[in-house]
Amino acid sequence: MAKKTALLQGNDACAEGALYAGCTFFGGYPITPSTEVAEDMSKELPKIGGTFMQMEDEIAAIASILGASLTGAKVLDATSGPGMSLKQELIGYACIAEIPCVIANIQRGGPSTGMPTGPSQSDMQQAKWGTHGDHAAIVLTPASCQEIYEETVRAFNLAEKYRMPVQIQLDEIGAHMRERVEFAEPGELEVIDRAKPTVAPEDYKPYDSSKGMIPPLASFGSGYRYHVTGLNKGPDGFPTTKAELVAAEEQRQIDKVNLNAADIEKNEEYHLEDAEVVLFAYGTTSRSARYAVNELRKEGVKIGMFRPLTMWPFPEKRVAELAAQAKAIICPELNLGQMVVEVERVAKGNCIVAHIGRVDGEPINPDQIIKKVKEVM
Repeated sequence: MAKKTALLQGNDACAEGALYAGCTFFGGYPITPSTEVAEDMSKELPKIGGTFMQMEDEIAAIASILGASLTGAKVLDATSGPGMSLKQELIGYACIAEIPCVIANIQRGGPSTGMPTGPSQSDMQQAKWGTHGDHAAIVLTPASCQEIYEETVRAFNLAEKYRMPVQIQLDEIGAHMRERVEFAEPGELEVIDRAKPTVAPEDYKPYDSSKGMIPPLASFGSGYRYHVTGLNKGPDGFPTTKAELVAAEEQRQIDKVNLNAADIEKNEEYHLEDAEVVLFAYGTTSRSARYAVNELRKEGVKIGMFRPLTMWPFPEKRVAELAAQAKAIICPELNLGQMVVEVERVAKGNCIVAHIGRVDGEPINPDQIIKKVKEVM
């Protein structure tokens, strides 16, 4: 039997992916260009017994999903640049308290109010370093409506598996373009639920990593009582200033991502087998990059594309290998230079690293990329 399909915009696909993953709570605040995610969830969640809450502001929105997550719900918030700025303190709280949640950031121009209806990829460094302190981050960058659907499911899986916030970075182009999306059948895509404690309530410690890097998370209201705080804490969740406990706890939370990078990272490689020039492209900009690769290949240029679907943790190992293989890596992105800095850091001078940036509200087109490739060559 043929699968169910629909013509969806990217924001719709994000909502559908969240529902497939088992999301039962959405807390958000309307903001262009993300609002359709909230609209879809407001219609669909009540049908399955879930809860939709439009909060009074962006800070309350993320606070609501953290509280809901601690009751055992899978949760989603969707926003854009100014909203992400307001959420940073509580994203840090989710990191240190290890609260699973998914945040969709539909990027738009900035800083401040910027260009609400224009596309951007200018929140990429914020996604890693927006909140203060040392912490890990998982950030996904899909490029099509089908990928947005499937990567949203993966975002929930990673949030639940690693007990942490996961961000999906879209842009206005991806959010509002419409494409055919094929819906997965129940059970076709993997759906991961957080590990639950198996010890008696009186023996439960929410941050006890003695039996694993990611402690099980009990749901509030399930008979387990425990303390959650934004302070550094011991295995029992209560605050501590003991140097050895603080250092070990922070290192564990970073290691749970870095040491599992092979499980978390996901990339696409396109015509890289003999590439002398590599386009490092992500999100919807990669669609122009793919077209440019095809056109330049017709002219005999040995060029390929490396496309990270997981931007954080950064795919350092593979980028370093490509820098050793290629004469040049070119980074087209809708900002004035963000992920190109990471490529330069990892390339360590082994090849030319060039950048194509744009912040005028228009997409980077294939002609711009082709022109830059010929300049670099």
